[in-house]
Amino acid sequence: MKVYAGMSDRLPLRDTAEYAQRVERMGYDGLLVPETVHDSMAVSLLALEHTTTLQVRTSLVLAFPRSPMNLAYTAWDLSAMSGGRFDLGLGTQIKQNVEDRFSVKWSDPIGMMREYVESVRAIWHCFTTGDKLNYVGDHYRFTRLQPFFNPGPLPEGVAAPMIWLGGVNPKAIALGASHADGFVTHPTNSNPRYLDEICIPAFRGGDRYVELVTSSMLMMGRDRAAVDESREHQRAVMGFLYSTPAYRRTLELYGWADLGERLQAMTRASSWDQLQSLITDEVLDELVPQGTWAEMPALIEQWFASRCDGMLIQVPADPANDEQFADLVAAIRAIPTTISS
Repeated sequence: MKVYAGMSDRLPLRDTAEYAQRVERMGYDGLLVPETVHDSMAVSLLALEHTTTLQVRTSLVLAFPRSPMNLAYTAWDLSAMSGGRFDLGLGTQIKQNVEDRFSVKWSDPIGMMREYVESVRAIWHCFTTGDKLNYVGDHYRFTRLQPFFNPGPLPEGVAAPMIWLGGVNPKAIALGASHADGFVTHPTNSNPRYLDEICIPAFRGGDRYVELVTSSMLMMGRDRAAVDESREHQRAVMGFLYSTPAYRRTLELYGWADLGERLQAMTRASSWDQLQSLITDEVLDELVPQGTWAEMPALIEQWFASRCDGMLIQVPADPANDEQFADLVAAIRAIPTTISS
């Protein structure tokens, strides 16, 4: 099973290189780069420049505020300079952020993302072959790429970046199954029941294989006291995340739709510090695996080995734990996946 590290969206750019090297030393397969207060393409460049084996993926770069041509160029450059260690993860964000934070028109996000992926691949095809660019859709139109602006093919042996998508709802999942090379599940919707009933049926049994990675929340620590601390942290995180209506699919599967409604009502009343009080032990135990670092590989194998190709495992907060944590990463990487295509 592949193991991916996340990173804080608040990590200063000056610390990116050291963090990426730390992740690489612990034996991770890849690093997932978020985008909130930094440009994830710039962060990816720094991470790639200072590592040698680590796969780096945006998770997820905001697509709509950028032209597909812009991201096609940058992703091509990152792949070329790293020897193929860059993957392009694309995200839509929500309407309010796209319109009011970026001043970009919002319309038909699934249709736009479908054409976005198609556009990027059409542009990369022209980079590789020199063929005339001719992509015309309802939302994007690319018909001009003079030789002067064509960077040419990637170095021999370097493939075009994989394109990753993510999402929760059926339309986003269907788009991932039809257009993505890889798909990452949201932390609120990575429970085995959600994967089995909603997510996996769209990805398995077709004529193309899409790599599936889960970003399930985990309650874990080096000892039981640390697990208990992690448990309370995840209780607070879940209270905040499940207050968002778009993330309620797993709650609905378990008959807990009213929990999402109550959490949302609390946010409308600005009762942010009370959200976690609604996340009961039953909800925690049902939705999130929990155990010490020594126990976690067996739990991950039980929960995910037959469902996913990889997992997001957060890096320990204290670098003093890195050597011990590297053993956990190695143990998870050794888990055989038993996914049926």
